[in-house]
Amino acid sequence: MAMMLRSLARPLERCLGLRAGGDGLMWHTDLKPHASGDYSIAVVQANKNLEDQSQVFTSPLGTYVGVYDGHGGPEASRFVNKHLFPFLHKFATEQGGLSADVIKKAFNATEEEFLHLVKQSLPVRPQIASVGSCCLVGAISNDVLYVANLGDSRAVLGKRVSEDKKNKVVAERLSTDHNVGVEEVRKEVEALHPDDSHVVVYTRGVWRIKGIIQVSRSIGDVYLKKPDFYRDPIFQRFGNPVPLKRPVITAEPSILIRKLKPQDLFLIFASDGLWEQLSDENAVDIVFRNPRAGIAKRLVSAALREVAKKREMRYSDIKKIEKGIRRHFHDDITVIVIYLDQHRGSSHNIVKHNAMGCTMAPIDIYSYNADEGYEGDLLQTVS
Repeated sequence: MAMMLRSLARPLERCLGLRAGGDGLMWHTDLKPHASGDYSIAVVQANKNLEDQSQVFTSPLGTYVGVYDGHGGPEASRFVNKHLFPFLHKFATEQGGLSADVIKKAFNATEEEFLHLVKQSLPVRPQIASVGSCCLVGAISNDVLYVANLGDSRAVLGKRVSEDKKNKVVAERLSTDHNVGVEEVRKEVEALHPDDSHVVVYTRGVWRIKGIIQVSRSIGDVYLKKPDFYRDPIFQRFGNPVPLKRPVITAEPSILIRKLKPQDLFLIFASDGLWEQLSDENAVDIVFRNPRAGIAKRLVSAALREVAKKREMRYSDIKKIEKGIRRHFHDDITVIVIYLDQHRGSSHNIVKHNAMGCTMAPIDIYSYNADEGYEGDLLQTVS
């Protein structure tokens, strides 16, 4: 009975911010199983509308992870959250398994479908042409890891190395940050536009493409990809159209494929809200040195403590700031930690056949969807 009452109270506590130190903008799932380990998710909202979306799909045959960091609004990240995994499943089924080609096709199909939505919506919502989303996807199938990325969300591996007979864990970055703040990316964009000396400019403290956007790859941002849009009278009435001769950003993902090794311990997938505050090494060290349960929440909390330190504030005061206003202090932050146990002893070699399902973070922390992540746990406990 006590367990049932705790389960019934938990959604209310989340909503009111009575757990996690009273942060009503925090949502998390402490620990759930996937085919070859456990995973943990945490999200903290800063924008008025949560622009980060995320999901984990698990089955005995594989694990899929998605982190989608929207900008200009939540529409693109929500769209990707709904459409990308179904496209991955469709093309993987048609081609007999996962591959770089399957992933590229899924990204392209998602981009094309969003473009179709933008064209349909333009007369009533012209601003949707300037909404976009970074897109980070991880997939584990047959002990092979695939990481595909658009934008500046990041995947980092924690792996064990032996040094003078002492166990040590190091960080290995698995994704490319498509952000023109990175000199290599900036030069790549400039090389594609030799006739435009102002394709990347330094403004408002950072490098930006056309003085607008920092990421060079995304889903959406149609007005920066389709020259016809800046000539559209509807879009011209909306705002400041950008005259383009050719697209200045793309939806072509960078893809890494690697065989998982015995020393690979865990993966961290996170939006740039985390990496603005923590280095790859710091994040990996936190995961390695702490218990599994609630580890994603611990990473988010560590990032918020860094925010408080930079602002010379108390951490408890950061957690009291309302959404919207909170964006002046930090970005939306999404963290997913995936533990890799497939090589770690006989007890971990058994595939978790019950690890079937999909966990999606709330569309918005304050929305009616906020409790959906707990519905399965609640029903399971009561029954």
